[in-house]
Amino acid sequence: MTRRRSLDCYFDGYGLDAQRRTVRAWAEANKHRIVHTCVDEAISGALEATDRPGLACTLDAITTRVADGVVVARLDRLARQLTVQEATLALVWQHGARVFAVDTGEVHRDDPDDPMRTAIRQVMGVFAELDRKMVVKRLRDGRLAKAAAGRKAVGDYPFGYAPTGKGRDRDAGPAEPEQLAVARVLELRSAGRSYREIAVTLDAEGHKPRRAASWSAAAVRNVALREIAH
Repeated sequence: MTRRRSLDCYFDGYGLDAQRRTVRAWAEANKHRIVHTCVDEAISGALEATDRPGLACTLDAITTRVADGVVVARLDRLARQLTVQEATLALVWQHGARVFAVDTGEVHRDDPDDPMRTAIRQVMGVFAELDRKMVVKRLRDGRLAKAAAGRKAVGDYPFGYAPTGKGRDRDAGPAEPEQLAVARVLELRSAGRSYREIAVTLDAEGHKPRRAASWSAAAVRNVALREIAH
């Protein structure tokens, strides 16, 4: 049997390695030759195609005839929004290519003599989208509850602080090595030192900023003003 030219696609920020292993094993068993790989790493499958380079890569490979088929671990990895899923399938089919999902096999194109086929696929797409929205709602409700209780709800933890606890009890707590730098900033500022002078002192004493190689006056200022405000 001639090996069909397919591209393997891994979408969503979770389980990419598992998707890769599953798709590769399926392709080998079903005599598909993987000619291109498209990945949306750490990008939600709920986004529009224009915001997903992996999906854009997939459509480009199909429209330019690099591949004549698409393989995904599950159809909801292709898109978590029904409108995006259906538009993607229509474009792939329009170019004479085929779509395969490892868990269910080929996603057959619409057939006017078999409307149930389309209905079942779209109902599954509706529930995939609903599942995503329910997860988003639970996370949003949790953040609101934490904020109402005076705990940190979203975003990065500022310098000097790190996450503590788990689940709903997760909150900002002191990060000991960084707290030493924070205390030194406040001490030197109280002594009338400028932000630039403090930055030089922190570097000389071995206090490391979180992301940069060395301290800047602006970074020192941010730490000082935030701590004074608190």
